[in-house]
Amino acid sequence: MGTKKASQFRDQTVEELRERERELSEQLFALRLQKVTGQLEKPARVREVRRDMARVQTVLREKRG
Repeated sequence: MGTKKASQFRDQTVEELRERERELSEQLFALRLQKVTGQLEKPARVREVRRDMARVQTVLREKRG
């Protein structure tokens, strides 16, 4: 799964965005665990997931307000 633009997230419903946020949170946890155990192969993936999560949260805030 590559990164997505915020405009692609805006097309999704609030429920889909919440589900995506949960998935990204789980991915981030797994990546951090891999990093601690020395098994992380793509360190840049942590940054991508964090940024995707920020995009999702931004769109959720926009839809609320």
